[in-house]
Amino acid sequence: MKYGSRRFRTLIAGAALVAVAALAPAPSATADRPGGGHGHGTYDVLVFSKTAGFRHGSIPDGIAAIERLGAENGFTVTATEDAAVFNDTDLAAYEAVLWLSTTGDVLDAGQQAAFERYIQGGGGYVGVHAASDTEYDWPWYGGLVGAYFAGHPAQQTATVKVHAHNTAATAELPRRWTRWDEWYSFRDRPADSIRVLADLDERSYDPAPYAMGNPHPIAWCHRYDGGRAFYTGMGHTSESYTEPEFLSHVLGGIQMVAGAARFRCEADR
Repeated sequence: MKYGSRRFRTLIAGAALVAVAALAPAPSATADRPGGGHGHGTYDVLVFSKTAGFRHGSIPDGIAAIERLGAENGFTVTATEDAAVFNDTDLAAYEAVLWLSTTGDVLDAGQQAAFERYIQGGGGYVGVHAASDTEYDWPWYGGLVGAYFAGHPAQQTATVKVHAHNTAATAELPRRWTRWDEWYSFRDRPADSIRVLADLDERSYDPAPYAMGNPHPIAWCHRYDGGRAFYTGMGHTSESYTEPEFLSHVLGGIQMVAGAARFRCEADR
């Protein structure tokens, strides 16, 4: 059975409900999703990868990896590039919507309004890599993702400084996480209300001509307009989607925004 305040369920006859409740074990206390959460059972994630600008060759690898994560961790995955799914009825079927390296203007005005209502109703958003290179003319989305993409140097090895280890998205990461990727810089740093989970150590790579200085945030999460949001700037390469640590990072983000893990994303600065 799926739980969550976004779902409307037909009530079972009172006597039958009481009988079932008496026999069933008490659900585990995990989620802080209003009206319930995913103490057990499955939940549903929509992976959206439409592009109207640069298209990342790693998108199919990302979809396949998230499908594997779902199979291994108790959630279903629906992948699409059809923006028509952004309507009230279809979005209500999902606890989280993951924007996987989307680029450019991918939703029309009606679809944007439907996604705003979804988040306002308690929905979850995960943005991966180029999700921040998307919808520059939609300020609400800019607030949701947390920062817009500005540019990147050549792909190279860099060190990520992981600040928080008490979230599902960071629990399995080392304090200093060295890996190869395409390292994004952003137009502005996330707002003070956003909890930054990890920064880039600009001394560990050559950020020119896109240096942000210290700090250089690369992953964060926050509550936004009634919903939950997680973003990671990593995930450009196909190889990212075979890295256990990166996959644990994405999985944790999904779990947090879907209500399957604690959402410890209050700003601590």
